Amino acid sequence: MTAKPSTWDPSQPILEIENLSITFFTRLRQIPAVMDFSCRVMAGESMGLVGESGCGKSTVALAVMRDLGKNGRITAGRILFKGQDLTTMSEEDLRRIRGSEIAMIYQEPMASLNPAMKIGAQLAEVPMIHRGMGRAEAWALARQIVADVRLPDPDRMLNSYPHQLSGGQQQRIVIAMALMAKPALLILDEPTTALDVTVEAGIVALVKELGEKYGTSMLFISHNLGLILDVCDRLCVMYSGEAVETGNVTEVFTEMRHPYTQALFRAIPLPGADKNARPLISIPGNFPLPHERPNGCNFGPRCDYFEAGRCDTGDIAMEPVTGGDRHATRCLKWQEIDWNAPPGVAKARKKLPPGEIVLKMDDLRKYYQVSSGAFGGGLTKVVKANETLSFEARKGETLAIVGESGCGKSTFARVLMGLETATSGKIMLFDENVQSTPIQKRGADTVSKLQMVFQNPFDTLNPSMTVGRQIIRALEVFHYGDSDAARQARMLELLDLVKLPRAFAERMPRQLSGGQKQRVGIARAFAGGAKVVVADEPVSALDVSVQAAVTDLLMDIQRENGTTLLFISHDLSIVRYLSDRVMVMYLGHVVEMGTTDQVFAPPYHPYTEALLSAVPIADPTVTRKHIVLEGEIPSAMNPPPGCPFQTRCRWKSQVEGGICDRVMPPVLQLAGGHQIKCHLSSAQFAAMEPVIRIAAE
Repeated sequence: MTAKPSTWDPSQPILEIENLSITFFTRLRQIPAVMDFSCRVMAGESMGLVGESGCGKSTVALAVMRDLGKNGRITAGRILFKGQDLTTMSEEDLRRIRGSEIAMIYQEPMASLNPAMKIGAQLAEVPMIHRGMGRAEAWALARQIVADVRLPDPDRMLNSYPHQLSGGQQQRIVIAMALMAKPALLILDEPTTALDVTVEAGIVALVKELGEKYGTSMLFISHNLGLILDVCDRLCVMYSGEAVETGNVTEVFTEMRHPYTQALFRAIPLPGADKNARPLISIPGNFPLPHERPNGCNFGPRCDYFEAGRCDTGDIAMEPVTGGDRHATRCLKWQEIDWNAPPGVAKARKKLPPGEIVLKMDDLRKYYQVSSGAFGGGLTKVVKANETLSFEARKGETLAIVGESGCGKSTFARVLMGLETATSGKIMLFDENVQSTPIQKRGADTVSKLQMVFQNPFDTLNPSMTVGRQIIRALEVFHYGDSDAARQARMLELLDLVKLPRAFAERMPRQLSGGQKQRVGIARAFAGGAKVVVADEPVSALDVSVQAAVTDLLMDIQRENGTTLLFISHDLSIVRYLSDRVMVMYLGHVVEMGTTDQVFAPPYHPYTEALLSAVPIADPTVTRKHIVLEGEIPSAMNPPPGCPFQTRCRWKSQVEGGICDRVMPPVLQLAGGHQIKCHLSSAQFAAMEPVIRIAAE
C-alpha cells in the first residue's frame, strides 16, 4: 500500500492510537504485552507515558516506529499518524516517515551513535538522506543544531568521535540528530535515566525549548513523575499493558482517579515525607507477568479498594471522568472512592538518637598516577579523586553522600571497603585503622562489620547458584556457625529479615524480580552482622514502588541492628527522605556537610543550590528556582585553580578580588555543625532564598 498525499488537518491529533493490542510470539506461549491501548497527541502537545518496568511503555513507542522485531505483532487496533494508518503502511513508506517525520531518542545514547564515524558526518547524513540536502548545506545545519543543543565549541564537536564526549554530550548529540530532519513527532524513551541530575535538568530544559522552537509534538516515556510534570502537557499512566488513567498532567497529579496512580504517588518521596512520622507506602504484592494476569482489573490483587465478584468478573473499559480535561480512568469504583481520605497503612516510628562514633575519616586523600602516553609512556599525571575527606558516622545514623558522576563518591567507597588503599589520611573503623589495609589482609571480623549493597542487583548474584546457597556462602566466609545446619537456619532467618518467602532459598536469580534480587543482596550484606553498610545507589535501578519497599526494609534492619548506613546517591528526593546527615561532594572535595534539614534549607553551597534546583518534584504545589549549571564537571586530572566549583558557579561574580580563581576556599563552620567550603560572605549566605517552596509555607 502506498501512502496517500497528506491532507491532515492540524486541528486533528497528530498521533492517534486506537484500541492497540500487541502480542509477542515465543516457542512456549503468546505473550500479550499491550491490550486495548488508546491515546491521542495533538499538534505541539507533549504526552507522557508512565508506569513500572514491563507495563508496555516502550512497546507502544516501538509499535509507533513499527520496530517490534520478528516476534512482535500488532494484533488489533490502529496507529494513525497525520491521519495515515502506520499499521497497514508499506516498508518503503515507513522508511520515508521514520527519521524525517517521526524520530526516536533512546535511553542509551551510544546505541544510536556509530563509534567509527565523526559526529558531524553522522548528523549531516540525516538531512542528506531524508531531505535530499547537499553536503555543504547539511554540515551548516549540523553546526547550527549542535549550537542549538548548547554544546560548547560546535566545530570541535563535529570533528569528534562519540567516545570523546561525555554521556550528557552524547545525549545532546542524539537529540540534535533527531531534530536534524525537523520531525513532527519526537519519541523519547527514558532519555535521561543514565545522566546526573544536573545534566538531566539541562536536557529537560533543552527538550522543552526545542519542542517549542520547532513546533514538535512529543511522546515522552519515563518512570519519573517529576520529569513528566516538568516536560509534559498530558500523561497516560500504564499498568500491565493497559492505560489505566489519562488526562491533563496537573489534573491527574492533583485529582487522580485510579488506585494505581494514587499508589504510585504514595510510594515516591515528595517534600514533606518523613521516614519516621510519614513513611512511604509501598504497593503490596508484585507486578503480574503477562501470562499470569488476573481476571478483571489487572491491578485488583494489589488494590486497597478491590471488591471480589465485581472487580474480577470481566474486562474493564476506560471511562471518562466528569468535568475533566479529556480525563479518563479504567476503574469501576472511581466515583465511590474517597480520594481525599488520608492513607491509613503507614505506621509512624520513633526516631532513634545516633549512638557512638563507629567510623571516622581524617584528611583522607586518594590520588592515582596516570600516564598520558598511549602505551604507558609520556608524562605521568596525578588524578586527585578524593581530597581532604574528613567526617564521622555514628551508630544507627544514615549519612548520605551526594554529587555528580566523577565527584569521588565511588572512589571513597572503594577505599573504605579496602578495594583500594588511601594515599594518605586515616580511616578508623571502630578502634582499627584500616586506611592502608587492603581487603585481602583484613580479618573476617573486620570484613563482616563493613559490607556493601551495590547499585545493580542483576550483576551481583551468581546466576548458577540458588539464593540460599549464595547467602550460605557468605556465612561460610564470615565463619558463622559450627555446622551446615546452623548456617541453613541463619540463612532462613536472613530471608525473613528481608521479607522474602523461605521458599525463595531454592530459586535461581533469574526467577526473581529486580526488587527481590536487591533484597537477596541486602540479606547477603547482613549475613555477618554488618555494623556499617555502604549502599551505592541501591534503589536507582528499581521501580518507584519497589524503591519504597527496599528503602523501608533498609530502615527496618537499621532500627533492629543499630546499623550505620552510608547512602551514596544522586537522587536528592530519596536522600531528603532517608538520611539524617548529608555530605555533598564536588571534584573530590566535601563542599557542604550538615543535617538533612540544614543542607536542604538556605544557606547553601552554590553547588548544593544547583543540585536542589535540578531535582524533579512530582507535586504541582511545589515551586522550584531553576538553576541550570553550564559546562561539564572538570577533569580530576586537571582541576581548576582556586575553588573547584568556580568554573560553573553563578555566585562567583559577586565575590570581590577574583579570589575564587586563585585560592582554595576555607571550611566555614556555621551553627549546629553545618559546614560549607566557600568564599561567600556571611551576608551573602544570609541573603540566600530557598530553592524549593511548598505552597503551604
